[in-house]
Amino acid sequence: MTLFRPNWQALLSLLATLYSLTAVPFTATMTGSSSYLIIALLLLGAIGSMLRLGAMLEIAILVVSSLGAAAGLIGGLTDATGTANAGYFAGLTAAWLLGWRLVTVLSGDGRNLGTLSSLLVPTLFGIWVLILWEAIVRGTGIPFVLLPPPSAIAVRVTTSTSILMADFNQTVLKAVLFGYIVGSLTGFIVAILADRYRFLANGLLPVGNMASALPMIGVAPVMVIWFGFDWQSKAAVVVVMTFFPMLVNTIAGLASPGEMERDLMRTYASTRWQSLFKLRLPAAMPFIFNALKINSTLALIGAIVAEFFGTPVVGMGFRISTEVGRMNLDMVWAEIALAAVVGSLFYGALALLERAVTFWHPSYRR
Repeated sequence: MTLFRPNWQALLSLLATLYSLTAVPFTATMTGSSSYLIIALLLLGAIGSMLRLGAMLEIAILVVSSLGAAAGLIGGLTDATGTANAGYFAGLTAAWLLGWRLVTVLSGDGRNLGTLSSLLVPTLFGIWVLILWEAIVRGTGIPFVLLPPPSAIAVRVTTSTSILMADFNQTVLKAVLFGYIVGSLTGFIVAILADRYRFLANGLLPVGNMASALPMIGVAPVMVIWFGFDWQSKAAVVVVMTFFPMLVNTIAGLASPGEMERDLMRTYASTRWQSLFKLRLPAAMPFIFNALKINSTLALIGAIVAEFFGTPVVGMGFRISTEVGRMNLDMVWAEIALAAVVGSLFYGALALLERAVTFWHPSYRR
């Protein structure tokens, strides 16, 4: 058995690290010793990843080397925005490749970590997106008015908490939640009725296909005229957007049980309602949760876009449209970050609830 176990991420990282030696120091304010320390970390990660080590030891080396080097590179941009040279970006590439290798180990060799691995992989992926964003924007000197780095957005979030919370209350707690609940519940009830009375399904499904093609920017102004400028008109847009996905998915789910299961229920002399609650609704649950997850994103998007067409001086859509006009891109990105976090948490909560309700589904079997 050989001592080395080469992998392409570590080999490319090693080449990028060696190239970075040609341009030391990396920025105008970074010292040579700091640059060489970063290079040493990168060499440690690249060589250590190619040795036949245990998964846990390799993970530890990759975490220290990749994230340590990234922290040093970003720290070297203090008072030196736009002065990064080719060696800097070679080192950044090497660190990113080691981060890639880390995710690979966690996804493959690190399967013994179980649930921890499934949480670490997306977390590390998100961290590296922010690292690359920060380093590239500040290293190349992209004007903050065009694309602010994550650090500037974080500062804006901490200094504008009251504004963000007011916008969150107006858009999410009022318009999105109300519209989401009403639209999804109405779609579910109508789907039950359409399953019972086929003429409803035959009439509503073509209408649903047509309604799904309606442009939101056309529906939103009409709802503003009908329901006023406050959150009610945005909730109406959300109802329209969430009704038909729930209707179509629920009808499809109720029709999903096979003939064998239906015949079994008939041999038990089950009534229509017993068949509905004991067979067809449980079988439809994956479809229903699929609609709920689709609606979780549609509802937030619909409410924010609807606020572009008339709203009180509060709301996430209102804030985005007005701050873009003022060229306050950090505030715009703070609102976008808030929307992304809210949407992700909402979707994640639905995914956990789906797993608890449909634990019997084959997709959850290992």
